[in-house]
Amino acid sequence: MSKIIVTAATGELGKLVVKHLLARVPASEIAVSVRNTEKAAEFAELGIEVRYGDWDDPASLEQAFADASKLLLISSPQDESISRVRKHVSAIEAAHKAGVPHIVYTSFAFADVDAFAPLANVHLATEFTLKASGIPTTILRNTWYQELYVNPSLQGYIDTGSIINSAGTGKINTVTRDDLALATATVLAEEGHQGQVYELASSESWSFEQLADILSHVSGKKVTHQSVSDADSFQGMVQAGLPEGLSQFLVAIDRKMAAGTEGHTSPDLEKLIGKKPTSIHESIALLFSK
Repeated sequence: MSKIIVTAATGELGKLVVKHLLARVPASEIAVSVRNTEKAAEFAELGIEVRYGDWDDPASLEQAFADASKLLLISSPQDESISRVRKHVSAIEAAHKAGVPHIVYTSFAFADVDAFAPLANVHLATEFTLKASGIPTTILRNTWYQELYVNPSLQGYIDTGSIINSAGTGKINTVTRDDLALATATVLAEEGHQGQVYELASSESWSFEQLADILSHVSGKKVTHQSVSDADSFQGMVQAGLPEGLSQFLVAIDRKMAAGTEGHTSPDLEKLIGKKPTSIHESIALLFSK
């Protein structure tokens, strides 16, 4: 029997996709392709077939992708860009050899519209490879994860009363992994969607000034946003204990925000999930209610 196959199912996004998929199709129609099958024991207990598939072992991927009705190719974990592209190409070649009839790929939002280059270039290369493969494809261009900004570190802004970075008044578009997973499961469970490119972003973007206002409202303490230079922002992050690599990454995002390129919006996600995506305000309120 053909099955919907989900790669990277033990990852944060993959687990949520499987959860939403189970609400739409029987477990017997789902298989997961994972590098560590022991970590996928919970899926086996639910009646989902667990298959071994390693990005660095193309032969294992070809076996893992056998008898697929659809293949969800969740982009490989963070790695050096050329290595990521190579892994994606190997997976697409394996899918072609396995006769996969439809690939659903998680790309990066607005990748072809002056997007954040370190991520966009990897995903555009993969999108072109998918097109060259001739396999019918659906591209899900996921925007920034809301969890990158909504996490316990927000307490530090409340404690100090300020958010200091170089984003200026620029905006960014974020959505929760759960909303992205719901949209992905919807595409996998439904007929059609081949040849479509969906920009999975919120219909509203936000700025750090707005984030400061939300934190003020939720905490009852005044929080403000102060914009500084990239150099000062980087130095402040490092002094606060963030690793240099992460600090450079965050400053690069802030630089793109300040340039006005990270605030693009789209109705695609809302249409697929049938409701408004969880807002940044809702996510923060939920975090501090726990």
